[in-house]
Amino acid sequence: MKVKILNSNISAAVCAAPGAPLVAAPAYVKAVELHARPHYSFNYGVNDPHTGDHKSQSETRDGDYVKGQYSLVEADGTTRTVDYTADPHHGFNAVVSKSGHAVHPAPTVAPVVHAAPAVAYKAAPALAYAGAYAAPAVAYKAAPALAYAHAAPLAHAAPLAHGYGYHY
Repeated sequence: MKVKILNSNISAAVCAAPGAPLVAAPAYVKAVELHARPHYSFNYGVNDPHTGDHKSQSETRDGDYVKGQYSLVEADGTTRTVDYTADPHHGFNAVVSKSGHAVHPAPTVAPVVHAAPAVAYKAAPALAYAGAYAAPAVAYKAAPALAYAHAAPLAHAAPLAHGYGYHY
């Protein structure tokens, strides 16, 4: 009975306790200052006669406005040049132009293959007939008769009385 009274008092105390409202504190957001207006300019070029790699690129940026150009020599010998601009108002625009004349390599002719000289065939040597195979005659003889002899039984002492237990 005491346990029932104690349980009812505890449950009444838990239910009567005012709960604190669960409100999260507002997240603190720090304003990030943007860096100064981006401004850069670069260019490079490659002219390698050993590998045939010829290309160049240049680009300039001032804030959100980007302007650049790159060019490369294609496999047919023409030069492809791309002039591009990008800004928030017009987006990315590219103008592609080709210069030079395409030079295609001359087709290669396969070498002439000469026919192999004729092969002279000759007949295989004749073989002499050796005759039919005959197996040798087999001579059978009877096996010797076996004599069986029974061994004498072993004598052992018998127990005087049998018990009720089992023998393993």
